[in-house]
Amino acid sequence: MTIDKDARRRRNKKCLAYIVAGIIAQTIIIVLFVLLVLRIRNPKVRIGAVSVESPSVSNSSFSMKLNTQITIKNSNFGHFKFDNSAIKFAYKGTEVGEATIIKARAKARATKRFNVTVTVSSRKISSKSVLASDINSGKITFTSYAKLSGKVHLFKIFKKKKSADMNCSMVVNTKTKAIEALTCK
Repeated sequence: MTIDKDARRRRNKKCLAYIVAGIIAQTIIIVLFVLLVLRIRNPKVRIGAVSVESPSVSNSSFSMKLNTQITIKNSNFGHFKFDNSAIKFAYKGTEVGEATIIKARAKARATKRFNVTVTVSSRKISSKSVLASDINSGKITFTSYAKLSGKVHLFKIFKKKKSADMNCSMVVNTKTKAIEALTCK
């Protein structure tokens, strides 16, 4: 009789140890899932490539079309829906062009690419002397800004407001119609 009781106690202890180990393993899995999957990060928006079309450059003015490829990198496990936004191009702090980024959706853990055409011109620039020296050198430096606001949707349950900011600068060579330096932060 004591042998059966001792064997039963050992089996009960083993069963209890397995249950406790299972609960600990489940807790670790849940904690890792929450820390890795449910952590929502801001998507990244950048200018991927730029091409210059129909540049019209004189001694103190310019006008050209910039075909820009906008990339939105969504590293979240849920899709990112963003609203209409504007991308603005500036020359030495003065806005010289603006285009609309239409609302769309970047899939989970993917990069969305689309093209935006911006017409930039020097009509709003008041300091023509600095502009004339840049045009004579054949290189015009632009900065571009955009902010995409939207929501990241995780598993159609969690929705979190996030925004993606872009700040890029580029040098346009008016003689070769090419972009020489494109850097984004």
